[in-house]
Amino acid sequence: MLEIKNVTISYGEHPVVRDFSMTLGKGEIASLVGESGSGKTTVIRAVPGLLPGGGRVTKGDILFEGKSLLNNTGEQWRALRGTDISMIFQDSGSMLNPIRKIGNVFVEYIRTHEKVSKKDAWKKGIEMMERMRLPDGNNIMNSYPFQLSGGMRQRVGIAMAMTFQPKLLLADEPTSALDVTTQAQIVRQMMELRDEYGTSIIMVTHNLGVAAYMSDQIVVMRDGQIADMGDRKQILQGGRSVYTRELLDAVSSLGGVRYV
Repeated sequence: MLEIKNVTISYGEHPVVRDFSMTLGKGEIASLVGESGSGKTTVIRAVPGLLPGGGRVTKGDILFEGKSLLNNTGEQWRALRGTDISMIFQDSGSMLNPIRKIGNVFVEYIRTHEKVSKKDAWKKGIEMMERMRLPDGNNIMNSYPFQLSGGMRQRVGIAMAMTFQPKLLLADEPTSALDVTTQAQIVRQMMELRDEYGTSIIMVTHNLGVAAYMSDQIVVMRDGQIADMGDRKQILQGGRSVYTRELLDAVSSLGGVRYV
């Protein structure tokens, strides 16, 4: 499905991620954990070619279904993003136009990737809201982003990202701005979507508890490099590094339950 091979990512002459490698199979969930500034978000933004400010992969390769993504044209990216590869950002509400109703944005998004009428696109948007267990999808479609809670905006973002049943979902701190109960709901719904669609997921989080709850594999990052890596059991048993054990000691609970 996805293979990141010895990737170094630089801004100008300054490498911010060095020699990063991981493989993700179909339907697997991987979490990148570590402190802020460790390079987690940079890694997942490199996958769909969304590095900001002149960032670029200066070494290695990123393969999606056996094909390199590094030399994709704009047209190739437009065909992949939002369909085969989707991304959820830390605050999906910030990605929505504050002066446009959610339904108008959703319909435009659907019609960008699929030739359907506005009416059918609206219906599809409501169906995706219902899949995310959002009450009264039609009312949400007729709302502005500021009229929804942070948790509801995040679910709208996930609903949009999952509209075309992507093969790969990239989630950048999707629960960090939410209360603990809503965090648990979002995480469980992402796992249900994986089970339903067979979607592979890479999630960035600083919360090892969230990673432990949902991940098949965990990559611990520090200062732009992999500090530790393994399946859930290996990492929860302390991994191979002192830094992993420090993160384990700092784990909070998820939904009132401690998972590590």
